[in-house]
Amino acid sequence: MWSPEYLMGDWRPTIGDPTFMGWFTVGSYFFCALVALYAAWLNRGSHKRSLFFWSMIMLLMICLGVNKQLDLQSLLTEIGRQIARAQGWMHQRRVVQFGFIVIFATVSITVFTWFTLKFRDLFKRFSLAFCGLFFLISFIIIRAASFHHFDALIGFRISGVRMNWILELTGIYMIVLAGFKEIFLLTSHKV
Repeated sequence: MWSPEYLMGDWRPTIGDPTFMGWFTVGSYFFCALVALYAAWLNRGSHKRSLFFWSMIMLLMICLGVNKQLDLQSLLTEIGRQIARAQGWMHQRRVVQFGFIVIFATVSITVFTWFTLKFRDLFKRFSLAFCGLFFLISFIIIRAASFHHFDALIGFRISGVRMNWILELTGIYMIVLAGFKEIFLLTSHKV
């Protein structure tokens, strides 16, 4: 009964957002990962904390880019739905979903806050990247909620531009700009 096929339910690995903006966002994640990789590489000799920071950014951007098109959060939702059906608490799923979102948001904000406090020197140096991460974390929490009123919020359009594009791409490109700034500073000191 708890086979992978059962748990996957109706979810199938497909391209989650085959639109131009979907692919543009995926490309943006991978571009950001490349910028972070280069910034990490430039920090490899003497700035271990910066090397760690940019390496983590690179890994996060790769994971978010892959997830953007594979829609793995939908798989997680489907697994939860299948477990709820099998255990007979499907009618209470909104309470569980709300609890999951509260825990996910709390853990995300706590980890972000801890990282910011633990690496205060990096926060000062890379404040633009941290702001970008904050935009992305906010987007991910709102997206994870997937309640109808949150879906309406991120689907809202301003002059034809959807709010989810604004949140997600703003976060990505703030990090890209911080990466370019780091690359410029490191390469200009070597000249």
